[in-house]
Amino acid sequence: MASSWMQWLINPRRNWFAAQHYKALCNRLKKYGLRYEDLYDPMYDLDIKEALSRLPREVVDARNQRLKRAIDLSMKHEYLPEDLQALQTPFRSYLKDMLALVKKENAEREALGALPLYQRSIP
Repeated sequence: MASSWMQWLINPRRNWFAAQHYKALCNRLKKYGLRYEDLYDPMYDLDIKEALSRLPREVVDARNQRLKRAIDLSMKHEYLPEDLQALQTPFRSYLKDMLALVKKENAEREALGALPLYQRSIP
């Protein structure tokens, strides 16, 4: 019961408020030329860091370029031009599959009782 209610709450196709939030987030990401997965912090979650290290170099370079451009635009108090904003795809995934694979490997490693590949405490 609770999970079906939560699914309804966060589904933009069924909940008007979720749809408005989705649209606002999409517009905000387009203004800076970012994708949603660019906002993941590799220093906070080590699985994301591992997934990024497994991606092809071109994908990681494109991510870094988008982040640098967004920081530059933010510092200048500007947005991307309208024609470039129209070309942006903020919810196109490039990290989801690799991140799922890393999480699956970590769960398998934990189930087998092996030590994790990396251990670090986050302050």
